[in-house]
Amino acid sequence: MSIVSLKNGIVSAFSRDSQDKQRLLDPNSSNDQEDYNHLNNAEHSIGDNSVHLHKTDDDDDGDESASFLTSVLGKVDPRVMSDMVIGLSDGLTVPFALTAGLSSLGDSKLVITGGFAELISGAISMGLGGYLAAKSELDYYHSEVKSEKQKFYSNVNEINHEIEDILLDINENFSEETIISFIRDMKKSPKLMCDFLVRYGKGLEEPAENRQFTSAITIGGAYFVGGFIPLLPYFFVSIVETGLLISIITMIFTLFIFGFVKAQISLGDQCSTYKKLEEAIQMVLVGGIAAGSAWFLVRIIG
Repeated sequence: MSIVSLKNGIVSAFSRDSQDKQRLLDPNSSNDQEDYNHLNNAEHSIGDNSVHLHKTDDDDDGDESASFLTSVLGKVDPRVMSDMVIGLSDGLTVPFALTAGLSSLGDSKLVITGGFAELISGAISMGLGGYLAAKSELDYYHSEVKSEKQKFYSNVNEINHEIEDILLDINENFSEETIISFIRDMKKSPKLMCDFLVRYGKGLEEPAENRQFTSAITIGGAYFVGGFIPLLPYFFVSIVETGLLISIITMIFTLFIFGFVKAQISLGDQCSTYKKLEEAIQMVLVGGIAAGSAWFLVRIIG
């Protein structure tokens, strides 16, 4: 809008009709002062709009800085990013709760040994879970594709009705001629028709190649990395209470940052700062409650 205003100001200053031009060129004109005032006002209008334009550009620069994180993370496969978030979410809470609980026994070596055992077993378990989930997704996709192929050769009318329903969902104003023409063209390529029905009719997309292995490594690795953070302070202190205190402070900052970034990744640029802070605080509370409960229960049992 500021660019339009600037353009209008320039037009007002320099685009005059022939009669006005004649008055400006006429040395005997009695309206010189009026023309001068008009040009002066137009100049001020241009200046004001230029300032507004610079302010708008500054605002745009701020928006670009705010969306930098999203643009960088947007280059990563969304499914890989989702697996990473799942692994980190569990890795930052479960091992933290375990190490906090074991610290109540007063033995740093026990905390490190038990923490490592949980990290390894937890990472393997999470990785296997991701592998099985991705493999099930792949098997289900191939099953749906096979089903649509069988219907293509055995029940063409049902296929035609499915395509018609999809097109009408996209645009209910499609004419009958358009739908018939579309179906006729799709029949020329059975594979393309089956892919169309699975993607737009079933809402499924073909998983990436070796998706199950990628998911297993991403979830398991993220769990291990996230779980190693609360365990790290116990390697550098001899007093377990000191290690617990450092671990708690470290995890407060880590969980807060993770919750903030997770909200940015999940909701994108539309996520407000208030929502990001809410998610960050919620993450800190969840981790804190889990760790506090584990410490308290182990303390009572011990």
